[in-house]
Amino acid sequence: QVQLDESGGGLVQPGGSLRLSCAASGSIDSINHMGWYRQAPGKEREWVATITSGDSTNYADSGKGRFTISRDNAKNTVYLQMNSLKPEDTAVYYCNAAIRTTTRSYYYDYWGQGTQVTVSP
Repeated sequence: QVQLDESGGGLVQPGGSLRLSCAASGSIDSINHMGWYRQAPGKEREWVATITSGDSTNYADSGKGRFTISRDNAKNTVYLQMNSLKPEDTAVYYCNAAIRTTTRSYYYDYWGQGTQVTVSP
């Protein structure tokens, strides 16, 4: 019905940059907020950043000044530009989107499958 496909993860040295992408596809009528979460080994999933349908953004303290979330509504895609990466940013990053499909009258939260980001010398 709806699928979120993430890409852009990988191995990067401390201080480096990565750009994550997440494209939504399927029977989409409308997308409300979109965001990113991450889960490090042995830790709970935590919120990273959110962007609303009106392009308002919010960031967790851990990413403020280093991460930038953006979206391309024509492509149903959300991005996360990550700069000045630190080893503690190592985690599986998941995208999230509130989507109303053509068969539902309400928004439902969908999740991507996750993409690994490893920050290591």
